[in-house]
Amino acid sequence: MDVSALNKHSEYKREPMPEHKPEHKQEYKPAILIPVYNHEDAIGSTLDDALQYDCSVMLVDDGCSTLCRERLVSLRDQHHARVMLLQLPENIGKGGALKAGFRALLEAGYTHAVQIDADGQHTLTDLPLFLEASRENPETLVTGYPKYDESVPKIRYYGRYLTHVWVWINTLSFEIKDTMCGFRAYPLEAVVDLLEQEKCGNRMDFDSEVMVRWHWRGGLIKNIPTQVRYPMDGVSHFNIWHDNVLISLMHTRLFFGMLVRLPKILWRRIYV
Repeated sequence: MDVSALNKHSEYKREPMPEHKPEHKQEYKPAILIPVYNHEDAIGSTLDDALQYDCSVMLVDDGCSTLCRERLVSLRDQHHARVMLLQLPENIGKGGALKAGFRALLEAGYTHAVQIDADGQHTLTDLPLFLEASRENPETLVTGYPKYDESVPKIRYYGRYLTHVWVWINTLSFEIKDTMCGFRAYPLEAVVDLLEQEKCGNRMDFDSEVMVRWHWRGGLIKNIPTQVRYPMDGVSHFNIWHDNVLISLMHTRLFFGMLVRLPKILWRRIYV
C-alpha cells in the first residue's frame, strides 16, 4: 500500500484541516504507526512482530539515510497489502513524524493510531490489551506504563522521574503514570484536532507535551502496564544535552500554561 503521495502532510506543507464531525459513529479501524529514523537493523523484526496482529502498519521515514530508506521501501514492497510508507523529505524529529503520520492515517480513513518505537523496545504481545482498551474506550488515549528489566540505563530510569514530577505539577493530577512511553493508542480525530489548535514539540519533547495538553482539554487517559527493554545493540537518537534542554523548555512552557489555565483546571477537579 503506497502512500508516498501523502508526503504533503509533513509539517512544512500541511494546510489546516477543516473540523470533521461525522454524522454517525465510525467503525473502529486502528493502524500501527512506527516513526523510523535510521533503524535499518531493527525495523525488520519490529515490523514482523507488528504484522502478527490484524492491523495495517504505517512506517514514517523521518528523513532517513539512503540505506534505511531503501530498507523501508523494500519492507513496504514485501508487505504491500498491509504496510504503508510515508516518506518525509528531511528529518523533523520523532514528534514531527508522528504528527505527519496521524494526519495521513486520519485522511486514509483510520480511527486510531497505535504508536510503537522502531527499535524493538516495546513488548508487542501486549498490543491486544491496547487494542481492546482503545476499542472499548474509543475517546480515550491509552498509554503504556513501563515496567523495566535490567537492561534499562539507570540514568534514564531515574531521569524519567523528574519529568513525572513536572507532569504531576502541570496537570495538578497523578492520573498520568508516565508520559515518556512511546507505546500508546491515540484517537486520531481528537489528537489531530488538538494539534491543529495547540503547538507541541517536534522532537523528544512531543510525547510528554501532547499528553499534558490532552489532559488539559479534559481528555480521558488509561494507563496499561507493559514491559519495556533496551536492546544491547539498540540505536537511540536521544541527545542527552540537546533533548534534555528541549524537555526542560517544554516543562517551563507547560508550567506557565498551567498557571493560565489554573481556574479551569481547578474547576474541573472540583465539579467534574
